[in-house]
Amino acid sequence: MGAALITGASAGLGAEFARQLAGRGLDLVLVARRTDKLSEVKLQIESEHPSVSITLISADLSDPSSPEAIAMQVKEAGIQLHYLVNNAGASGPVLLQDSDWQAHQSYLILMMTSITELCHRLMPDMIAAGYGRVVNVASVAGRIASGGDNHYGPSKAYVIALSEALALTVKGRGVNVSALCPGFTHTDFHATAGMESIKNTTPSWLWYGAEEVVREGIDGVERGKAIVVSGRLYRWLDPLMQSVWTRWIFKGQGMPQPSQD
Repeated sequence: MGAALITGASAGLGAEFARQLAGRGLDLVLVARRTDKLSEVKLQIESEHPSVSITLISADLSDPSSPEAIAMQVKEAGIQLHYLVNNAGASGPVLLQDSDWQAHQSYLILMMTSITELCHRLMPDMIAAGYGRVVNVASVAGRIASGGDNHYGPSKAYVIALSEALALTVKGRGVNVSALCPGFTHTDFHATAGMESIKNTTPSWLWYGAEEVVREGIDGVERGKAIVVSGRLYRWLDPLMQSVWTRWIFKGQGMPQPSQD
């Protein structure tokens, strides 16, 4: 089998994607900023799946040069990608409270431009081979506007729209593209982002495990679904959030952010 390239693979959903795709027999190309954490993920997966080849790439995807550098390393190593999982991301700066525009620009590169460029650079080989799976990790926050959300929700809305457009573009060519939209997800994201209070003050029934989110994401892209809303609760709520009759109820309530590198 080919390999899966996963960004933000040092923890959270990225690490879970690595575990589950390794279980399907794919080799791995794991990308993240934290090489120490990447090495821990590598050792864990190697102990469970010793036949899987794992390549580590240290990269900060808020750096505009990173996507090209990643694509070059993959090409030079002769790695054939069957899966691309764009998962790297973070909670962002507040637009109207932070005067440093550079921080906003770097965040938008991380959340939107890097994903677009990795698709641009890596999908053509999938199309040429007649097989590929692309999962762009978005969020239910990209499905509804929320005051104070600033960059996070809008950037995820872009990822959803991009994924839908790409899915239509490559339809019938052996390549499936999905936007995975989780809700609140049990990972270490909220601890590393200093957002423990969110987790402590929200009902437990709003939360889903990373294992379930990733499993549904893989199943969805395999079935060719352009948008995969993860979690039964969020799948029930999503049509209400999109309806002109009920959308107003959810606006401004604040939607969840998933776990990422």
